[in-house]
Amino acid sequence: MKVLPFKIPKPKNEALIYQEDRERIFYGQLHQHQEIQISLVVKGSGSFVVADTINEYQEGDILVIGEYVPHVFKSDSDKSDESIMCSLFFKKDSFGKHFFELTDMAETKEFFKGSEYGLKVLSKKQKITKQFNKLSHQNKIERVATLLKILNLISTAVSTPLSSFVYKKRYTDDEGKRMNDVFEYAMEKFYEPITLEEIADKAHMNKNSFCRYFKKRTNKTFFQFLIEIRIENACKLITNSPDLSIAMISEQCGFGTIANFNRKFKEIKDLTPTDYRRQR
Repeated sequence: MKVLPFKIPKPKNEALIYQEDRERIFYGQLHQHQEIQISLVVKGSGSFVVADTINEYQEGDILVIGEYVPHVFKSDSDKSDESIMCSLFFKKDSFGKHFFELTDMAETKEFFKGSEYGLKVLSKKQKITKQFNKLSHQNKIERVATLLKILNLISTAVSTPLSSFVYKKRYTDDEGKRMNDVFEYAMEKFYEPITLEEIADKAHMNKNSFCRYFKKRTNKTFFQFLIEIRIENACKLITNSPDLSIAMISEQCGFGTIANFNRKFKEIKDLTPTDYRRQR
């Protein structure tokens, strides 16, 4: 199954799709698809945007992305020569329109509700990983059984949302390309001063139109989103570069002053950068 921007061709007569991605970097184009996606990150790390929110991912993470939730991965290409992800794709009605409404499937209700905003699974990861490791050697019937086991584990596990707002209308390909260009530019140039004129030009819009367009689709301003990108990159540096001072990290992540960096960091992470480093 080849992933294309905002479209996933579905193999004929297949209710459940198992896919292994082995690339230097994961697919880096903003996209959405009708299928719900459950993924295990086997190798690699980086950042990814789910709807309105930027997150970090690393080896061992188990991620759930709901139907038509736009998302894009940006791998840390300097950390590994290969990124590996195993994924299951299926629709809620893949096994019949009312299959997951059966009393026997009642425990999956919270899974489907949570998938609408994306999920990162925090507990039972070892058990879920064990099930994922079986998939490459199974036939299609066995994979359906394994999916149900994984759903049961995720439904009763501790998890955290990946986003807080999802634009309910499906993006067209043109909209997908426009938002992808904006996200990609922000994620590549976060450490530089980015003006409203500059980012609106990337979207081929005037400033006022771009502000309305971005806010409607993410429920936040572009500069709120940019600050979140800067903070997530600061978290990586705090964790991975203990020799760098907080002041240096602030500068490398595009903040004009350390006071502003400390204030924004605490607003988003509920910790000061120094306390965050101490906890790591």
